[in-house]
Amino acid sequence: MIEWTFISAFAGAAVLLLLPPHRKMLARIVALAAACIGFGIALAAFFLFERGAGAEPFQFVVERDWIPALGIGFHLAADGISLVLLLLTGVIAITGVLFSWNIEKSPKQFFALFLIIIGGAYGVFVSFDLFLFLVFYEIVILPKYLLIAGWGSTNREYGAMKLTLYSILGSALVLAAAMAAYVVAGLGSFNLFELAGVAYAPAFQAWAFPMMFLGFAVLAGIWPFHTWAPTGHVAAPTAASMLLAGVVMKLGAYGALRVAMPFFPEGLEQWRIPFAVLAAIGILYGALAALAQRDLKFVIGYSSISHMGFVLLGLLTLNTLGIGGAVLQMFSHGIIAALLFAVVGRMVYDRTHTRELADLGKLRLSRALPFAAVTFTVASAASMGLPGFSGFIAELTILLGAWDSIPLLLLLVGPGVIITVAFTLKALQASFFGDNTDSPGTVPALPPISAPERVGAIVLMAIALAVGLHPTPLLDLILGSFDSALMSSLLK
Repeated sequence: MIEWTFISAFAGAAVLLLLPPHRKMLARIVALAAACIGFGIALAAFFLFERGAGAEPFQFVVERDWIPALGIGFHLAADGISLVLLLLTGVIAITGVLFSWNIEKSPKQFFALFLIIIGGAYGVFVSFDLFLFLVFYEIVILPKYLLIAGWGSTNREYGAMKLTLYSILGSALVLAAAMAAYVVAGLGSFNLFELAGVAYAPAFQAWAFPMMFLGFAVLAGIWPFHTWAPTGHVAAPTAASMLLAGVVMKLGAYGALRVAMPFFPEGLEQWRIPFAVLAAIGILYGALAALAQRDLKFVIGYSSISHMGFVLLGLLTLNTLGIGGAVLQMFSHGIIAALLFAVVGRMVYDRTHTRELADLGKLRLSRALPFAAVTFTVASAASMGLPGFSGFIAELTILLGAWDSIPLLLLLVGPGVIITVAFTLKALQASFFGDNTDSPGTVPALPPISAPERVGAIVLMAIALAVGLHPTPLLDLILGSFDSALMSSLLK
């Protein structure tokens, strides 16, 4: 069943490439249909997933031989963590299409590349053969470059190349460690569960773990290997920014949790504190950098570094609260960051052709674009982690987990939380509620927010509120995943 998530995305991309170039509206409809099908399958899996005592932690299992001589199989499965991230991917796919409804330049190619990335992400979240996992992981890289270089804006070729080079560097580290683990294990199998059960020598783990974890963490925006993210976000078109922050950065964190940490538990224990320190620095550094920015999209880009620092810190607490909060933060930040980038990129920049806070402050956007102002205000409240939004419960559980495990790091994290409030309020006030002192009372005539944009924004806002007010369904799924040997082995 779950294989149809990525099959539907890849099939949609194939259909798009076969369409005549002039059928632009049909290309949009095909892309939206493919996105809705993938999300529908993920939603069906969410409701069909068996919960409670005695339920298997991994369900919807698919096992077929692929390359038997090398022990490579087509092995798929899903636990609660996978399902939460499948739902996130489906939501970002639909809303990304809605916020790209106005694309006029080669929409069939644009949406085909977009769906290929979505299909690759779906595949990563359900693969339990290491080779297959890496195949899907690599599928995401090239379309990212083409989307940004072909449809981006500010320094798009530089941003696309930098993002791609960092991605390739991280992938090379992961691949080297993965192949070493396969050879040293001597099982003749790439089965994730079997490789995670191997007792690798401590000396091997001491270098294999940091290599693999860092390779994944680069894509998650770990400091100081984060610099690709702000430039990539700023250069990317709106849907690609939503996808990068909402889903692609989560692939790195998921890989660290699903592969690096269970493979090398002794290496994890040895390197846990140094990497946790980098995560905490990232939280503070990202907040400080966001506070100093004058470009609204750079503000959101650096805020993503800070919020992803919470994810990595939560993973490294090695307790149920921290890791569970980290997964919930992946979902929460994916929704909130996508909403922020949608407002900044599509609702504001495409209409005003500026992202400079000083220039936006003169446009009286709260009156010119009232729906965008309300949406950005809600997204800002969610990003600050106010109670009632998904970010609050996610960050709270991470902080509680860190307090139990690495309390000293809260000395770095605490100021980061406070500065997050400062830069968010500054950006909100400067961009939407500034005064035009040159022409007081003047409101510029800007194109109204379109129906697809309104629908996409309402969907994302509703999810951020719903999860914040009632996080139990997602938290139960996430915490239920710790019943498996793969996850329980991580807990201290």
